[in-house]
Amino acid sequence: MASCGDIQVKELNKRASGQAFEVILSPSTPDVKGEFPLSPLKKKGTSLDEIKRKLEAAEDRRKSQEAELLKHFAEKREHEKEVIQKAIEENCNFSKMAQEKLSQKMEANEENRTARMAALNEKFKEKDKKLEEVRKNKEAIRESES
Repeated sequence: MASCGDIQVKELNKRASGQAFEVILSPSTPDVKGEFPLSPLKKKGTSLDEIKRKLEAAEDRRKSQEAELLKHFAEKREHEKEVIQKAIEENCNFSKMAQEKLSQKMEANEENRTARMAALNEKFKEKDKKLEEVRKNKEAIRESES
């Protein structure tokens, strides 16, 4: 049996397939301290100045976080205002364009209507002339027969 520090190695009987060993770890003694203590190290007492300094640092951190949060909200609010302003401008531009298109269509419709009415009036005048001619011819034929 071989021993090395806290470990003991015991050779068991040899076999045809190979050798067997038994490894025995020595039990730890209660009076030996390990590398990691179970309880945290005791700190020295904190002074009043140190407590005040830590409280001030915590207050500064809180104020800094609050200022950062307010800054973030202000940026977000500003962005929302810009988006709303842009939407209003786009809506206004769309309304202007729609009004212009509507005005152009109405003008074109009015021009077309005027042109159609003028063409119909001209057609009716020609028909009236033709009718008048036919009446004159009819009267002339009647007078010549009488």
